[in-house]
Amino acid sequence: MSNPFEAVWNYLKQTVDNVEEPKSPLHVIEVGDCWKYMTMMEEFIRYEEIGLNTTVDDEVKEMLNDVVKICEGQVQRLGQFMKNEGIPLPDVTSSKPTSEPNDIPLGVKLTDDEIVNGIAFKLVACMRECAKAQADSIRGDIGMGDVWNNIKNSHAKTWLD
Repeated sequence: MSNPFEAVWNYLKQTVDNVEEPKSPLHVIEVGDCWKYMTMMEEFIRYEEIGLNTTVDDEVKEMLNDVVKICEGQVQRLGQFMKNEGIPLPDVTSSKPTSEPNDIPLGVKLTDDEIVNGIAFKLVACMRECAKAQADSIRGDIGMGDVWNNIKNSHAKTWLD
């Protein structure tokens, strides 16, 4: 097992010295992590759409709209990366249609507490998955570069706001 200084040195050599060399293809674990995270984000957006369709609380709606924007940005960024690397995008469910919250029966409708707790749980699950994907990354431009590091930072920003 290499020491931390050797790992940092190898990362620096890889990012500085390989300017003209082609990038190595993604490892199967990296591709799987991209697919899994993309699918989680898309499912997360569907949950947020369900929350927007069932809540009448303005604060919850504002939070859901903010989280939808963050998730859509991550999906767009990761989707563009996957397209550039030649990875086909996973099939995901389509957007939920807009509905009136008062038309949904109470036994079916999510309460505001359930929506907020679900969002918190999904944010934690996505942050954990992002950290796992970053740890599993072999290529430095994915783990410490533009992909997982930026996604992790946007999750942290969500918690701090």
